[in-house]
Amino acid sequence: MKLSIELDTEEDGRFIAAVPEIPGVLVYGFTQQEAIAKAQALALRVLAEQVEHGEATQQLLTLFRLPPELATESIASTST
Repeated sequence: MKLSIELDTEEDGRFIAAVPEIPGVLVYGFTQQEAIAKAQALALRVLAEQVEHGEATQQLLTLFRLPPELATESIASTST
């Protein structure tokens, strides 16, 4: 799974970073690096919440290699 970060500059000089693949991940920073770091951190928090609450997509679940006997159970339990 690859996520993209889109950067833009506001009129006041701040940078805005968004991860378009994850709705709601939009942050501001005083530097490009700060905006990117904040976007990465927020994206990871959102993805972690999705996993924790059983809302993870199949693509997200493929990030983890589970023992074969658990892989089917884990995928089945997230689709309910």
